[in-house]
Amino acid sequence: MFTGLVDHCGRIAASTPSGSGRTLRVESEFRELVLGESIACDGVCLTVESWDDRAFVVTAGDETLRVTTLGGKRAGESVHLERALRVGDRLGGHLVQGHVDGVGVVQRIVPGPTWTRVDFSVPVALARYIAQKGSVTVDGVSLTVNDVHDAASEHTFSVGLVPHTLAVTRLGSFAVGTKVNIETDLLARYAERLSAFPSPPGVSAELLRRSGFSG
Repeated sequence: MFTGLVDHCGRIAASTPSGSGRTLRVESEFRELVLGESIACDGVCLTVESWDDRAFVVTAGDETLRVTTLGGKRAGESVHLERALRVGDRLGGHLVQGHVDGVGVVQRIVPGPTWTRVDFSVPVALARYIAQKGSVTVDGVSLTVNDVHDAASEHTFSVGLVPHTLAVTRLGSFAVGTKVNIETDLLARYAERLSAFPSPPGVSAELLRRSGFSG
């Protein structure tokens, strides 16, 4: 689990085929990593397989490559990095799993005097989980949705990037057409799943009774 608050930007040192996936060597500022720990790379939760004093190694499987932008990453490109949340850490962003839902595309960038507006288009399968004033993760960065727009041919949402976000992430270098990893809000996905299964009669009352909330 992550928060969407990027620790720093790392650099892809090598990207090589590994069966149907790819193995990435990522240069970072992280030290004293733990074998098997999770690190979000551009919002994708990956497992540390080895590391040294300069870089760590992870492997992205075929499903990960299918739904994210990692398959197109090449040596020299930068990625957002975040280590997993520890119990007791401040939750400054929102709950992020590192399970990317799909890829969005930058449609418009509007610089402003104090912040920059960026519009992203997303597939309809993702748009249904993105709501105004809700949370969304873009390349591993937790952002607040300013507004959404749904049309027959396109579904978009916009975010406002403050100077700090522009300074410490790669979002300020995005251009129209840039592809990004999108993870929608975890709570929205569970809410939809729960609504698809009406509770059997008496279940809610029984749960309340066992919890001590009813006599």
